[in-house]
Amino acid sequence: MTGQGSAGSGPGIEVAVVSGLSGAGRSTAAKVLEDLGWFVVDNLPPELIATMVELGSRARGDVTRIAVVMDVRSRAFTDDLGAVIKDLDSRGYRPKLLFLEASDAVLVRRFENNRRSHPLQGAGRITDGLNAEREVLRPLREDADLLVDTSNLSVHDLRSRIEGSFAQESASAATRVTVLSFGYKYGLPLDSDLVVDVRFLPNPHWIPELREYTGRDHEVSDYVLSQEGAEEFVDRYLGLLDLVGAGYRREGKRYLTVSVGCTGGKHRSVAIAEEIGRWLADRDGIQVNVEHRDVGRE
Repeated sequence: MTGQGSAGSGPGIEVAVVSGLSGAGRSTAAKVLEDLGWFVVDNLPPELIATMVELGSRARGDVTRIAVVMDVRSRAFTDDLGAVIKDLDSRGYRPKLLFLEASDAVLVRRFENNRRSHPLQGAGRITDGLNAEREVLRPLREDADLLVDTSNLSVHDLRSRIEGSFAQESASAATRVTVLSFGYKYGLPLDSDLVVDVRFLPNPHWIPELREYTGRDHEVSDYVLSQEGAEEFVDRYLGLLDLVGAGYRREGKRYLTVSVGCTGGKHRSVAIAEEIGRWLADRDGIQVNVEHRDVGRE
């Protein structure tokens, strides 16, 4: 295996295989890869991996990265998987193999905390299952491109390690922010992470020549942003978003919905949401989507 770069790549697609000991963090790794834009498949039979990769390479850019998560529950696990990896490597896909492990003491504690049995322990103890699993997985561990011991890693530490190895300089690694305008009279958006109320600004609804416009029109936008405190509010709120966003990234959260509300969701909230969206779009590492939930409801 070559294992060059941040992930294995080939004809139009990147391929990664995630394996390791039960309880070592495969589920966390799968979630992180999904958040980074990988198409993740859990416990696909080894003989179907090559077919999946071939289909992905023909998807005309819809699928550019595939990660397969494998463990000892898979039928004919090690022999077939090893052969598949070598086959993909020979065909130019160069799959990257991530192997997760931890000490027996840590793994036993994790199984006991979750009140689970080890898939290979049978009538024996958890340590019996771990010993059997280590032996089965030994060839994969020896061939791993990236070996991560999670014994002393928190979930956030593990996420950071995986992001550092698999994230690329692309939109998939960015924090995705939705700025959503809404009207309080129609109710709060249920999926809001942060809600801000801009009803402290004068309402263009009471100005006849502005009433039929929305906050997306420059007549309303200019009016709203020219009001006392409007630009200062946007300035300070963006500083708050920088602080909150950095904290969310440290916690592994890469999706953020910022809801901006006024009375009807037509004028003030729309104008401020558009302005916040424009400012955020200039920040590195942020992908912005601006939506207006209630425009057109009046």
